[in-house]
Amino acid sequence: MLYTQENGWKGLDRQQRQEIIDFCEPYKAFLDKGKTEREFILESLKLAEENGFEDALSKSELNPGDKVWFNLRDKNLVLAVIGQEPLANGADFVVSHVDSPRLDLKQKPLYEDSEFALLKTHYYGGVKKYQWASRPLALHGVVALKSGAKVNITIGEDENDPVFVIPDLLPHLDHKVQRERKASEVLKGSEMHVLVGSIPCEFNNEEIKDEVKYNVLQKLNYMYDMTEEDFISAEFELVPAAKARDIGLDRGLIGSYGHDDRICAWTSVKAITDMDHTPERTAICFLVDKEEIGSNGSTGLQSRYIEHFMEELAVRTPSSKHDRHAVRRSFWNSRALSSDVNAGLNPLFKQVHDQQNASRLGYGIVLTKYTGSRGKSGSNDADAEFIGELRALFDGENIKWQTGMLGEVDEGGGGTVAMLLAQYGIRTIDAGAALLSMHSPMEVASKYDIHEIYKAYRVFFS
Repeated sequence: MLYTQENGWKGLDRQQRQEIIDFCEPYKAFLDKGKTEREFILESLKLAEENGFEDALSKSELNPGDKVWFNLRDKNLVLAVIGQEPLANGADFVVSHVDSPRLDLKQKPLYEDSEFALLKTHYYGGVKKYQWASRPLALHGVVALKSGAKVNITIGEDENDPVFVIPDLLPHLDHKVQRERKASEVLKGSEMHVLVGSIPCEFNNEEIKDEVKYNVLQKLNYMYDMTEEDFISAEFELVPAAKARDIGLDRGLIGSYGHDDRICAWTSVKAITDMDHTPERTAICFLVDKEEIGSNGSTGLQSRYIEHFMEELAVRTPSSKHDRHAVRRSFWNSRALSSDVNAGLNPLFKQVHDQQNASRLGYGIVLTKYTGSRGKSGSNDADAEFIGELRALFDGENIKWQTGMLGEVDEGGGGTVAMLLAQYGIRTIDAGAALLSMHSPMEVASKYDIHEIYKAYRVFFS
């Protein structure tokens, strides 16, 4: 009999369905609190400490059952539960990224034009630029002042806050300037400027040429002690101001910014913080940054931070501290779920999918054997033996799983951090959620899948 998939909601009674819906309420709240990588890391660290995790660098020795964390610049978080077996025997990693497509402010963003103050942006990651116009945006960020102080800023999330917007062109006047453009240029990157002010300053001064811009700077200085030069040492991100919401009369879906990849990050954090026993092998939840732009930078997975924290674990673990090859052996004996999302079958654009191999919302965790494009370029391509292990593991625990691809052959494609983990010899496969409208300001996920992914990660860690 050929392997067939079935919608996971089928066969569940009303109480079971309600339990799944209730399970997802904390996730929605987490999405609203953690709209940037810094915010998500700090919220995750708070949750971990509430569940007994301690700073690994504060401990001279680690023993089975110890729960520890590493925090790299508030952009990477490692949560580890020390296992019964020596570290050299391998660890079980679940690795998720916490950055999402967004708009970043340029280093010199503020200017005035036509008596409006505007901010220049540079989009981060793969976005359909037109989706970001005429939509309320919130400003999140941190400013390192010249004095040495650091100021966290969030504007646009409270219902009494102002929001920001990219003004689109009205349909009455767009037929020559915009209407015939390709979809990728309906709104060009150089046109993604955000309205931030419209009222001139209260006093007249001939030396002040841009009175609206000056008024904005006055308010920033009053509220945050910022000057215009401080934009240079700031990280400001514009994200959708909307909150995570239920979709559909049956409330089976969640629409939100940032499902990619916080849907996997939250479930992996919850799975390891809910762990109530000592696993056989060390369990590691690793949240990383910069995946959407190639995993570069000091907080991306290409920074090799994984080597650093594994060495720190090894020197603190009695069974490994005198083995100078413990970390190298550990990598080669380890398993990893590159917990990232997949392109769910879109009912409006089914032609871009191989429907027989496409992932679907409501069918459980997606095992993606390979990603990449143009002949699997840039893919990890997981080995058959590892997939066989996962099939047996998930089937034995009655966990709903499916397979998936990032679209039909030659339609496009994409990549994850899987290949970067595999470079260490870690057996790796992508395992996460199917989404609709991926990389948009309102991505769509199934509540059933969120619950099933959590269960899968818990079993994998155990």
